[in-house]
Amino acid sequence: MSEPRLKSEIWVKAHIRICMVAGAYAVVVRKGDPDAGDILLKLNDLAGGFEVLARATDAKGARVWLRVTGPAPVKEADAEAAIARRLSRDPDLWVIEIEDRARRAFLGDPIADTSLPPGGALR
Repeated sequence: MSEPRLKSEIWVKAHIRICMVAGAYAVVVRKGDPDAGDILLKLNDLAGGFEVLARATDAKGARVWLRVTGPAPVKEADAEAAIARRLSRDPDLWVIEIEDRARRAFLGDPIADTSLPPGGALR
């Protein structure tokens, strides 16, 4: 039996609220499928550094977030290219941009130390 899933639109709205309460600015850059669209977070440190995180499931079935753009901050063009690659494979994708000098993601799930494998496969 699978674990019940929160609808993507509800998760996105709640996450934006969490960011705002913590003092960061967050906005939906792209709306995806309201029920089951996957979610990307674009973290902006307001100094030219960006990071893109994607929701995933680890080998044990636990939810984690992966650094799509690698372990170090990248330029915005590189972050946008990573998002575009994902959108080409998944048109139902949500994208949230969070502006925070410390590039905090405000997640309860861990962020994996490794980025996506070359094929970019999740789950």
